[in-house]
Amino acid sequence: MSYKTDYADLSIVTDTQLMLEKAAGDQVETVWDRFQAQQPHCGFCEMGLSCRICIMGPCRIDPFGEGPQKGVCGADAEIMVARNLGRMIAAGAASHSDHGRDLVEVLAKVAQGKAPGYSIKEPEKLKAVAAEYGIDSEGKDDLAIAGELADAMFEDYGSRKKSIALISRAPQQRQELWDKLGITPRGIDRETSEMMHRTHMGVDNDWVSILLHGMRNALSDGWGGSMIATEVSDILFGIPQPATSTVNLGVLKDDQVNIIVHGHNPVVSETIVAATQSPEMLRLAEEAGAKGINLAGVCCTGNELMMRHGMPMAGNHLSTELTLVTGAVEMMIVDYQCIMPAISDAAACYHTKMISTSDKAKFPGMEHHEFHPENAQEKANDLVRLAVENFANRDQNKVYIPVEPQEVVCGMSIEAIIGALGGSAGPLIDAIKAGKIRGAVGIVGCNNPRIKQDHGHVELTNRLIANDILVVDTGCVSVAHARAGLKTAEALAKAGPGLQEVCGALGIPPVLHLGSCVDNVRILVLLSALANTLGCDISDLPVAGSAPEWYSEKAATIGCYFVASGVFTHLGPMPPVTGSMKIVELLTAGLEDVVGATFAVEPDPEKAAEIISAHIEKKREALGLDSRA
Repeated sequence: MSYKTDYADLSIVTDTQLMLEKAAGDQVETVWDRFQAQQPHCGFCEMGLSCRICIMGPCRIDPFGEGPQKGVCGADAEIMVARNLGRMIAAGAASHSDHGRDLVEVLAKVAQGKAPGYSIKEPEKLKAVAAEYGIDSEGKDDLAIAGELADAMFEDYGSRKKSIALISRAPQQRQELWDKLGITPRGIDRETSEMMHRTHMGVDNDWVSILLHGMRNALSDGWGGSMIATEVSDILFGIPQPATSTVNLGVLKDDQVNIIVHGHNPVVSETIVAATQSPEMLRLAEEAGAKGINLAGVCCTGNELMMRHGMPMAGNHLSTELTLVTGAVEMMIVDYQCIMPAISDAAACYHTKMISTSDKAKFPGMEHHEFHPENAQEKANDLVRLAVENFANRDQNKVYIPVEPQEVVCGMSIEAIIGALGGSAGPLIDAIKAGKIRGAVGIVGCNNPRIKQDHGHVELTNRLIANDILVVDTGCVSVAHARAGLKTAEALAKAGPGLQEVCGALGIPPVLHLGSCVDNVRILVLLSALANTLGCDISDLPVAGSAPEWYSEKAATIGCYFVASGVFTHLGPMPPVTGSMKIVELLTAGLEDVVGATFAVEPDPEKAAEIISAHIEKKREALGLDSRA
């Protein structure tokens, strides 16, 4: 890594800085090396002004007006930018919604008795969700209810209904607005398919129409596919409850078999948990000379395990290669999403076995062991056995575990939050009315090598909690906050006096871990509960969303369904839309008159905190609450 010797410029995380130095010494290429090699990025692509939808092109539009102003088909800047953004939203919606479909397939197999190793962990939630789908549970056993619920959820993917089922959770005012705008999601797959159709050459060439459908497509994920994923995960694997765990590369053990799970879907990782805890595997590890089996996560699969089992987290998106650079990992098991195809190159420098498990996600340099509900338990045992056997191949001279683990409080599902509040959202509302909590912000999203790792997340959050604003998080940002010590009782010292008082009384930190990135929908459910209790719409609440370091198409979809649901949403990196100032104006101002919320783009977390705080105070004033403005 000759281009940068000060690793503090790349990350605020101590273990990242130390492991980058080791990676350079071991001659291991990382995501930062590849990012630097891509400079300068294509300016046309960054502005959304390049198009490869058909092969009359590829086309591009000159933003300075000196070159072509239309593509070969005649698409101008607005059409081109809208098409590109629409397809980004469709890809993100497909990713999270397909995750949900995979979980529904497991639920169906459990109902049929064809999924050994899986069971219904939360029968009461099963019945509650079934009731939302109009299923009568009276006199039926859990498996019969599960089968009917799985069928009903499958219908939401490709139904001929007027709307998907779970939008009934949104405030009535919000549902009526969606109907008025014609963006009520009718079917999860339908809206994604229609977006791909609309953006084919020669179909929808009204950029406003394309972007309105983009909102409908995003809503089909937020109130459909992702919400289904979260609810079914809770039913099958358990509702998360508060627990303590640890985070950073210090969670790896130099005297144990280390297995890392990576990706997003808990279908695989839940069976790996059981296998690593089995007496047989623990005996094999002891015979191999290890003192145990240590399972840890990265990215959202790790978040799923932390939420439900208190399993440790080694890192977030940009930490995946560096986890392997420790030289202490016997096996990394991946499912899908956010898994860099280059990761096997890093593994090849050490003894780590790389394993892929999904029929839709294969990677170069990985052994493929395909998991299905019928064979998952057997496959998990086979892989853990292989990892134990690989312990003998570890080169202790290459092992470097750079830091001590950081403690974290995790597992704050909506049920857990409501439980901590005494069974209702009332105390939270009272604290907001009294001004002890000014409002709440959901900070979500990824890491991006364009931004110093974790800086955007941590700096923004520090400033918000100091201003008595409660923060909830999901996904990779949850690891950033945890590594910075923001999810402990000690973090209350960084909070404002009102937030300190409320969180201290409840015994919770000022930053609450809500899970993986599909679990952003938990935020929607909580906001709906607050709005319904107050008799208002989500757009009236003193709340906001933020994605300070986002990179993926999924994040674009999440941002769109938050805004379409009425949540003012801040983005760190600029999306590829600046080729059309009309679209920029719509997204950052015009949508206020359409859905009651807009986007704001600000890469500086200090300035972003000021923007978000000002928005919250504006909403407080509109509700007749005290304002600091």
